[in-house]
Amino acid sequence: MTEHTARVTIEPATADRFDDAQHALTGGGDGKSCQCQWWKMSSARFNATSADERNAMLRDEIAAGPPPALIAYIDGEAAGWVRVGPRTAQPRLGRTKAYASVSEEPWDDPVVWAISCFVVRREHRGRGLSAQLLDAAVRHARDNGARIVEGYPVDPDAGHAHSANSLYHGVVRTFRDAGFREVGRSRADRVVMALDLAAPQV
Repeated sequence: MTEHTARVTIEPATADRFDDAQHALTGGGDGKSCQCQWWKMSSARFNATSADERNAMLRDEIAAGPPPALIAYIDGEAAGWVRVGPRTAQPRLGRTKAYASVSEEPWDDPVVWAISCFVVRREHRGRGLSAQLLDAAVRHARDNGARIVEGYPVDPDAGHAHSANSLYHGVVRTFRDAGFREVGRSRADRVVMALDLAAPQV
């Protein structure tokens, strides 16, 4: 008897995949209520909206295009999500002191992209899917004209406790393994990392 090897594919979050996006986002954690809108608006506006309203915002965002995220599938079932796109389309990042005080890039530069949110359904965690999503997000950014791509992972080895939900930023080790360099830290566990997409690929 041969062991089944799961088939992983990663596709852009397009309008015809909205139901898949919902399946990926609602498998545990804050994705169901956030709808990946956290980086799109101020705290006051976010807190004034309901989960249903955020769902409608995400539907409109995906329908308008370009795809704001990628969806990972395992054997054809949506299993994970990563938001990737121009940093200017995620304005809350620039208003977050932990990142604004560390990033080396001007916040109005449209060819600086950000990888800002990961979601992996609970039943698929521990299988390296975040690393595959990160690699796909980097390729997507490069293919769509990004010059630099930033990430904002946490360092769970830096002495601060982190819940599973807080790991939606990604973790430092995954970004480092993908070739990102550390730009700086606003505190021991909050890191800005960057990858120069104009540099020759190794």
